Amino acid sequence: MTLSLRAAVRWTPGRGALAALPRRLLDLLLPPRCLSCDASVAEPGTLCPECFRRTGFITEPCCRRCGVPFAHAGEGGAELVCLACIDHPPPWQRARAPLLYDEQARRLIFPLKYHDRTEYAPALAAMMARAGAAPLADAAVIVPVPLHRRRLLARRYNQAALLAFALGRIARKPVAPDALLRTRATLPLAQLSAEKRAAAVAGAFAVRGKRRDAIAGRRVLLVDDVLTSGATASACTHALLEGGAGAVDVLVAARVPDPRLR
Repeated sequence: MTLSLRAAVRWTPGRGALAALPRRLLDLLLPPRCLSCDASVAEPGTLCPECFRRTGFITEPCCRRCGVPFAHAGEGGAELVCLACIDHPPPWQRARAPLLYDEQARRLIFPLKYHDRTEYAPALAAMMARAGAAPLADAAVIVPVPLHRRRLLARRYNQAALLAFALGRIARKPVAPDALLRTRATLPLAQLSAEKRAAAVAGAFAVRGKRRDAIAGRRVLLVDDVLTSGATASACTHALLEGGAGAVDVLVAARVPDPRLR
């Protein structure tokens, strides 16, 4: 896996000014750059003011079940639940995301997902931790959505697992990276309708036998990069609940603006 020089530096010889020395030297050699463009920023892993302005952050009010943003405070009613979740309640308890899945979000997610830019994981996880503060605080264990072994061999890492580990470090929560397994390869979901997505991933996940104790009766935080129709998150949630989990919440980096449009 390819890491930037900045992402690879981990040496911290002590506390205080001495501990900050490697960081200061690195900033002189490689000044921090915006995650989305090449502009200079004060802190690594952040956005410049212009890119921050263009980024579609999800804020309240949003659906308390699926996290889809509402256009106004009264849209979700007193219960703050969208019509889609009322008609077809998801199997998870809460889903949250910091970003709307648009062109700007893709500029932040695609480098991690497709271009070996693993240093994007901590920055995205920091956004996720803020947006999903309550589910993250309540989680007993963090579980990433798995890749099929063939795709994992081709990509060499699972971006959802990198996000899960970064969240685990932020919240000091245990991570079970192999609790779920993908029992069969599935077709790429990007161009499929919501119904075809659900059919494609139905029964495609299971709890690994030796990891059942890690989730038994516990509240699991399921982590992925993008929530689109919710088909993958639903299939994973069903597998976790059938495997003994007490409850499941979902935390992703970005979600589509409205699942009813898919």
